[in-house]
Amino acid sequence: MNAIAVENGVRVGDAAVGVDASRPFFSVRDVHAYYGESYIVQGVSLDIRKGEILALLGRNGAGKTSTLRAIARLDNPQMRHGEIWLDGAPLHRMRAFQAARAGVQLVPEDRRIIAGLTVEENLTLAKVSPGNGWTLERIYESFPRLAERRKQEGVTLSGGEQQMLAIARALARDIKLLLLDEPYEGLAPVIVHEIERILHSIKPMGITTIIVEQNAVAALKLADRAVILDTGEVVFSGSAREVLENTDLRHEYLAI
Repeated sequence: MNAIAVENGVRVGDAAVGVDASRPFFSVRDVHAYYGESYIVQGVSLDIRKGEILALLGRNGAGKTSTLRAIARLDNPQMRHGEIWLDGAPLHRMRAFQAARAGVQLVPEDRRIIAGLTVEENLTLAKVSPGNGWTLERIYESFPRLAERRKQEGVTLSGGEQQMLAIARALARDIKLLLLDEPYEGLAPVIVHEIERILHSIKPMGITTIIVEQNAVAALKLADRAVILDTGEVVFSGSAREVLENTDLRHEYLAI
């Protein structure tokens, strides 16, 4: 794929003044990524509008988590080809810390709560990064469970509360793109509904979300659009409703 030139922060081909409103807010273009010589992400492309929620689905081993990690610019898997653009910024030219400063926040499956720190200390540490993330007051208003446990050590929270803390910690940073890897795993339905409430509430703020989730039906009911991967390749891209209504598609690629 040909590189897209950038002039004064706007890609050549955009409108002469400002940014073309028809351009996707976030784009992945023909991304290929490897663990060593193992070819995992095989030409993935996708587009997301600002504030949309995208469900990234597929069976185990389909390349979902690897795609999220490539987007977040982690060292593994190693991205060897392709482009990733966020609000005009070329993420594919960045390291992970630079992508984070550009607004990408990954909440991994293991949540990475820092042992020895309270809930509030975990959140305060997240706010050390430059930018205008959510204040503690705003976080506690949106996550009342965390407000109640602000002085409790983060790793002693329940699994659902730790997931809320991990999401809140991402929102405490200057965020444009939220990447969630298996956020519902092992959680009670009441906690899942609470997380869904938060994700719906950030849509009008322009925060774009990609959710990888084995509970495909729950993710599809939350999402605007869906992309399905199979052995590292995109086999479907369209509306979440279309997947919910297509029994054959769900059975073939999601086993539901």
